[in-house]
Amino acid sequence: MTKHASTKQIRLNAFNMNCVGHIHHGLWKHPRDNSVDYRKPEYWIELGKLLEKGLFDAVFLADIVGVYDVLGDGIDVTAREAVQLPVNDPGYVVPLMAQATKHIGFGVTANLTYEHPYLFARRFATLDHLTNGRIGWNIVTGYLDSAARGVGLKQQIDHDDRYDRGDDFMDAFYKLLEGSWEDDAVVNDRERGIYADPAKIHRVSHDGPFYRIDNVYNLTEPSPQRTPVLYQAGASKRGNQFAGRHAECVFTGGPDRPTLARIVSTIRGQAVEAGRGRDDVKILSGLTVVVDTNEKAAREKFEEYRAYSSPEGALAHMVSGTGVDLDRFGLDEEITDETLEALYPGRLKRVGEARAGSFAAGTTRRKLLEARRFGSQQAPLVGTPSQVADEIERIVAETDLDGFNLTRTVAPESYRDFIELVIPELQERGLYKTAYEEGTLREKLFGAGRARLPDNHHAASFRTWK
Repeated sequence: MTKHASTKQIRLNAFNMNCVGHIHHGLWKHPRDNSVDYRKPEYWIELGKLLEKGLFDAVFLADIVGVYDVLGDGIDVTAREAVQLPVNDPGYVVPLMAQATKHIGFGVTANLTYEHPYLFARRFATLDHLTNGRIGWNIVTGYLDSAARGVGLKQQIDHDDRYDRGDDFMDAFYKLLEGSWEDDAVVNDRERGIYADPAKIHRVSHDGPFYRIDNVYNLTEPSPQRTPVLYQAGASKRGNQFAGRHAECVFTGGPDRPTLARIVSTIRGQAVEAGRGRDDVKILSGLTVVVDTNEKAAREKFEEYRAYSSPEGALAHMVSGTGVDLDRFGLDEEITDETLEALYPGRLKRVGEARAGSFAAGTTRRKLLEARRFGSQQAPLVGTPSQVADEIERIVAETDLDGFNLTRTVAPESYRDFIELVIPELQERGLYKTAYEEGTLREKLFGAGRARLPDNHHAASFRTWK
């Protein structure tokens, strides 16, 4: 582009998961891919160093606490293609990367539906201490029936009810991290023999519709950020309301740019309705890039990658979120709303309108497989550094996104290619930072002096000691 469409500095996370296959399924089979080493500390240490070299804002660690067992009523495809199975806990790799880096942040996905705020608050405060204020929490409420069954439920709690629980969870979480210890409660006075002033540590109670805390003290002293940077992923109406009240960074998406632009505008509007500013929320979407020094080489690399992809793996991933076993449909049989409602009564209420709407008119299993020829429904940008930068710039200009979660394809090669080829191009255009700012993750995202949630955030109302 000869004239830059945007002067907004782009935010960039590395989208990853503590497993073999994450988004682009089947690519673990590529001979240069090292994702099967996810169990080894060195895998995460080297990844953290590489991404910090590229000035990434954060490693965004996805997670699920169930398995994709809907397609074929089992895990045949899921297990063969390592479709987020096996999967390890994302939180434990953070200290490994934090010790090897200084600036990059860590967004850790955790499903609040199966947690209790009391111990959960301690876990994330501990991570914030150990990273010197570089931790974020990606708030999810779950979408897999298999996860619900794993904790003793018959099936997933209904979609909107999960967000009602989420609001209650967050209030208790804020009370613990924001309302128990005053900023100067820790005095660390060796001569007087006083580590913390008991008069400045307050009991917390919460009697909500779903969670109860009875007259307790928070277990941890205030961490650099107190509350982790709050990420949230989703595109449903109820999810957007939740994001407007709580989230500082939202991961979303849409089938096309006009739809994505409307979603971005809606989320910013929800923040305003909650008494916050439109720019108090950073909004990101997924991005996949295959890049090389010339267009021919980039296309050849893409075709080389695609030879290893698994459309079936991508389908197993997709259908578990919708609750629809597509093996019950012929390859060219149209998947209609009427058929789905007959097969799965109440599905919309359980999975939510965003996931339930995955089947447009005329959809067949063959068309879904064809759309996932690169192992995912997410189409990649393929081209030279300038072509990729042009397209990134257009997306930001047309949607008002703040940035992207960059998925891995062949790991870590795809990250390295982006760092060495695309980031210099973005920097030359003034669209990407050339150095990290000092401070916590929140300060790096929102500015110096903003280590804590601002006074216009809902959490601030629980600082009753002020």
